Amino acid sequence: MVKFILYFIFVMYLSGLWMFTSKRKHFLITLLSLEYMVLSVFLCLALYLSWMLFEMYYLLMFLVFIVCEGALGLSILVMIVRSFGNDFIQSFMILRC
Repeated sequence: MVKFILYFIFVMYLSGLWMFTSKRKHFLITLLSLEYMVLSVFLCLALYLSWMLFEMYYLLMFLVFIVCEGALGLSILVMIVRSFGNDFIQSFMILRC
């Protein structure tokens, strides 16, 4: 059962990494795939801390950093949408041919 859970978390991380590297057309999709990857790391950290009987304060600190990273990403997304009108990555490239 434990190996199945670790396999599931590993598949979650790899699918998020695949979405991050292959579907880079919209900025929102890249942010969602990053949050999905961080969620899988959070699950792995929660399982590790519960198996080793450590305190869960590390999860709280990690959760604070996740929320700050998500708020920063959303603020950048709002700034890009207000400046350029959409979230296409190709529309705000500096070196456009």
